[in-house]
Amino acid sequence: MEFLTGNPWILGLGLVLAGILAGILIERFLVGAFRVLAKRTESTWDDLLIGAIRWMPLVWCTAAGIWAATGVGGLSENLQTRINQVLQVAVIVSFTLIAMRLASGAIERIPSRDKDRLPSTSLVTNLVNLVIGTIGLFLVLQNLDIQITPLITALGIGGLAVALALQDTLGNLFAGVSIIVAGQVRTGDYIRMDSGEEGFVTDVKARNTTIRTFPDRNLVVIPNSVLASRVVTNYSLPRRSLLVSVPVGVAYDSDLEHVERVAIEVAKEVLERVERHVADTDPAVRYQEFGDSSINLNVLLPASRFRNQFLIKHEFIKALHARFNHEGIEIPFPIRTVYMRNPTPPPE
Repeated sequence: MEFLTGNPWILGLGLVLAGILAGILIERFLVGAFRVLAKRTESTWDDLLIGAIRWMPLVWCTAAGIWAATGVGGLSENLQTRINQVLQVAVIVSFTLIAMRLASGAIERIPSRDKDRLPSTSLVTNLVNLVIGTIGLFLVLQNLDIQITPLITALGIGGLAVALALQDTLGNLFAGVSIIVAGQVRTGDYIRMDSGEEGFVTDVKARNTTIRTFPDRNLVVIPNSVLASRVVTNYSLPRRSLLVSVPVGVAYDSDLEHVERVAIEVAKEVLERVERHVADTDPAVRYQEFGDSSINLNVLLPASRFRNQFLIKHEFIKALHARFNHEGIEIPFPIRTVYMRNPTPPPE
């Protein structure tokens, strides 16, 4: 026992191992218990906090053990100072990682609660992490007694050369930032470009925006500069609900009041079955024109989301056809009367 306490190297090694063991125990039992408690709550912010400090107690306890070991003796003053600097850097890096995890998780959770906030995209997350990482880097350099001012000057001069070499990349980056800040194209929106591409926006990255087509679910990659310069129709703004128009034609001898009443009843039945909630807009019937062989009308059905319109049309056409047959309402075939003239016989 006297050998262990009298030898500073053995005592220092014991302190380091004790710190590692304490970190493992805290991570396994204490943090694990808090993780179990967080999963039982309805809020997800406590899960975010527990997940952000994952494995950090091990780093802190190990750093504390090494710091205690350096105070035992047996090390030169210069080496002890360098070790303390490294330990401080490790602590700064750990808190920087925690801040990045918290920021990334908060960006993912905020849009679900407040639709007016910035959307959760890779570009926003990367920019926030870049800012936090830059602040952490400056703190590390300052802790290592490295002058930041000459470094910033060198980065400014080198940044001009990089900007000239990466014009397209920076153009897409700033276009992506403008798309996010404008809020006219958000993740989850269904858009259609004037060039023909359409689908749900899945992510806005530093160089491109990805959309997923419907219903084949293919991925389309569009450069941000192209998206920002195109004419885009957003079917999810100013609100996600929309009116689905289904054209129908009935015979000229039909009772139009009866046709309208039947169409409205079928529309309400289909919406209650497909949408599973009462829509904020009632279905409507609007007669359009006297067609060649029928009186044409449009049935307007509200859909809560863009993708629901296809199922609503499918179910409504089936139900309306069956109900029209039951009510004796005729959907006529296109009819045309063709007059044939007897050509004049050619002279003999």
